[in-house]
Amino acid sequence: MRLAHAKQTNNVEVYNYKQFDNLGKHIHEITKGGAEVVIDCVGMDGEITSKDRIKTLGGQVGTIDPIIMATDMVKKFRTIQLTGIYGTPATGYPIHKIFTRNVTVKAGQAPVIHYMPELYNMVEQGKINPTDIITHQVPLKQAEKMYKMFNDRADGCIKVVMKP
Repeated sequence: MRLAHAKQTNNVEVYNYKQFDNLGKHIHEITKGGAEVVIDCVGMDGEITSKDRIKTLGGQVGTIDPIIMATDMVKKFRTIQLTGIYGTPATGYPIHKIFTRNVTVKAGQAPVIHYMPELYNMVEQGKINPTDIITHQVPLKQAEKMYKMFNDRADGCIKVVMKP
């Protein structure tokens, strides 16, 4: 549902990483050398594989597979933006791929305050509709249930708005 929504709303190509042995290498091949910019918005909340579960015995929580995938798909001398949240130390950070290919890694949460005037104007002019992603509106007392639904990607849940 989320991929279909992104495709429809943004008029972009979408890929489900589960349909590829290595989506990073696939993107690198079909773009003839990699993407100019790769933006990771997943962070450590990405799907936990059995490999990651074994690593958690050493204290790591979550996965850094999105970073590894990004290093596979980015073009030499270009940029990876890590907007997804990585809150704990990560084993297996692909520094060797980043270093040998002269890739710039920028990290941190989006500085949205600087974009607010432009975004507000776009909403006001009807260029974007921020309510487009709201799929559920429920009372606050259902917050726990809705968090689970969102996390499990159930019932087409993309964005939840809580009502008083």
